Amino acid sequence: MPSEARSEFGNTAPDPPTGKLRAAISNAIVQLYSEHYGKGPTKCRTFTLGDLIVTVLEDTFTTVERTLADQGRADSVRDVRMTFQVATADRFRKTVEELTGRSVRSFVSAVDVENEIAYEVFLLAPSTDGNRAGDSLDT
Repeated sequence: MPSEARSEFGNTAPDPPTGKLRAAISNAIVQLYSEHYGKGPTKCRTFTLGDLIVTVLEDTFTTVERTLADQGRADSVRDVRMTFQVATADRFRKTVEELTGRSVRSFVSAVDVENEIAYEVFLLAPSTDGNRAGDSLDT
């Protein structure tokens, strides 16, 4: 029997299998990185908190990006990553929407060049079944 999650709004909703969901999101984001950058990260972990999903990816840089970063050109790496992210944002959104069954209200991508860590952050819209935005993906 699934456990119930109580949101900050007092609604209850059955918890989805969040461990499996987080793993599926991580795997899908790694696949997108591999397809679009030609290289996937060596580490990836997804966290959920209410309607917030954060995927943290480590060791994501291509050889060119690593060379630029080593030469003090972090700004160039950030610019290329952000330009590319704008071009691929729909794929990232669609992937999370398909896995969660919820619309993505907001999507932000960031990169920490010095530590070679990327972040993909998704804020889900309220569910369409009448539950309010606080209904949690967490167990």
